[in-house]
Amino acid sequence: MKFILLLPVLFIGVGLGAQNSAIKENSGVAAGFPEPVSVYCNWAAYDELSDSIRLTEALAMRELNEILRLRRQGVRVDYYLMDAFWFEPDGAYRTWRKPDWPDGPDRWLEACKANHLKPGLWFSTNCLITGTDGELLKAAPEWANSLAPDKRRYSLFEGDYFNHLMETLQLYADKGVKLFKFDFTDFGAATEEAGKKWTAGEIVNRNQQAFLQAMKKFRHRNPDVVVIAYNGFGGNQGGTVVPFPETIDTRWRWLEIFDALYCGDPRLSDVPMMNFWRSKDLYSDHMVRQYLYNGVPLARIDNFASLLGLTGTCYHRGITAWKGTVVLSYARGGWLNSYNGSLELLSDADAAWLARVQQTWMPLQQFGHTTVWGDVPGTGHPYGYRSENTEGILFTAVNPGHIEREIDLPAETVGRILFHDSGFRPAIRNNKLLLGPEQLVVIGFGKYASGQYDLGTENDVIIPTESKRLEAGVKRIDDHSAQVSVRPPRDGNLHVFFTQCNKKGVPVRSYGGTPPDGRPLDKLLTLSARQGKKTIPIRIEYGKIIWSGLSWAAGEIAAADVNPNKPVEITCTAENGESQYFKIEVYATNFLSTN
Repeated sequence: MKFILLLPVLFIGVGLGAQNSAIKENSGVAAGFPEPVSVYCNWAAYDELSDSIRLTEALAMRELNEILRLRRQGVRVDYYLMDAFWFEPDGAYRTWRKPDWPDGPDRWLEACKANHLKPGLWFSTNCLITGTDGELLKAAPEWANSLAPDKRRYSLFEGDYFNHLMETLQLYADKGVKLFKFDFTDFGAATEEAGKKWTAGEIVNRNQQAFLQAMKKFRHRNPDVVVIAYNGFGGNQGGTVVPFPETIDTRWRWLEIFDALYCGDPRLSDVPMMNFWRSKDLYSDHMVRQYLYNGVPLARIDNFASLLGLTGTCYHRGITAWKGTVVLSYARGGWLNSYNGSLELLSDADAAWLARVQQTWMPLQQFGHTTVWGDVPGTGHPYGYRSENTEGILFTAVNPGHIEREIDLPAETVGRILFHDSGFRPAIRNNKLLLGPEQLVVIGFGKYASGQYDLGTENDVIIPTESKRLEAGVKRIDDHSAQVSVRPPRDGNLHVFFTQCNKKGVPVRSYGGTPPDGRPLDKLLTLSARQGKKTIPIRIEYGKIIWSGLSWAAGEIAAADVNPNKPVEITCTAENGESQYFKIEVYATNFLSTN
């Protein structure tokens, strides 16, 4: 049986060619990439915030050698970004962490130069940092007269801190550093004296002005550097609720000094999904749409979604479901194409596949036109991307819902399915695409409807071949628990989706902390099932320590574990949630065939 909802395809978005032109200032500054670039960042290969894996010279050089291996398979890498905590905590960014870089950065910088890699460095704009191993960035004596009363932040318009930082950036630019990443920014910082003199709004204004003008001068002096913005420059990155707020202050013209603005560290969305990693993909899709809504062109959004590794920052994913994540990273249209983490986890065959993805999308990024279509991802309705040039179209579709969907396709010509999740077989019929629940599909038209552009399947995401919602009234048990009772199908599994919400129906996240001492989220959001006195096992994927929190639980009950003649009682409990606002849905699913 097929359950189909016919949805119109809505195309909105920003053409990359027209709106990615560099914005020029009187100073001669030109922000914005002249062409798409490929950046490797080593964050997630180590993690000193939500894990305890240190950045060392040995780790950094290992990843450089992995870049060279991937290049031999055809992968393009232009920049190597050294992420946070390369520096001595109290060395004001002028010295590198001595136990881990006994001879400083020269060996790494020279190896980058010898292999035509442009090096990049991470900087905190004006915040001190504490991680799992104590203070990772301390107050330096040179910065003392800019320190805020909380001893954790620095004013950018008072004292010597910011001038000293800008001098430091120039020292590294003179040594050949070509990319600068600004993170951990707080424009509300001020000294005690300034806090008495200026209002909070005036302090923010003065900090932003100081930063903007200094960066214009820096870019004018170093026209070949790339500058990217991370935390602190706008965007509501905590979750995927709608409608969108206006949270990126375009008055400060960040696009005049930054080549790209990132849209959030990857985390789980607020749309419950059986596949953990697809929910993470949806988060990045939602954030891209939010930044686009706030006026940032697609080409200038760094979606920062491809984190591979065994650390807490990427939920110890390894390379599970990595292909779908990479496909979406390119389909989103950003010109900063990043790869983060442990490249040694990729085989040579994986590298060759990645090279094909680059060769397929990067010319379209530069010479084509990318738009978004469909609904806002956080609504749970189908959405995607359309990249096209005069020769053809790459059409990317995602169905975040729990039943099949049918959508209109953008061209009358015959399309070819190039990539999809395994399990459910997506089908093109009468210029419409049928997608399974939670499924990602890429279709090529024109030139791209050729077998040379086939990218295979995502074998780590298996989509049900059938899914039907079951009627299930929610019965409140106590303040933190609710229950549903359903009759199981005779030949299929049950999928359970539980979301804790507030009284307005907005999903609310629970937080269990970070590794190694944090609590797995299945201890805060629990699912259990019974038939009579028999406990029924539930398979879950969210039982991890998730630094970014989670608002939902999802589980699968196998047909083999239940008696189809008796109802199954499913209990959902949230340690911090109120059961009167729970949302619980149950679906009968089947996996009749696989690819």
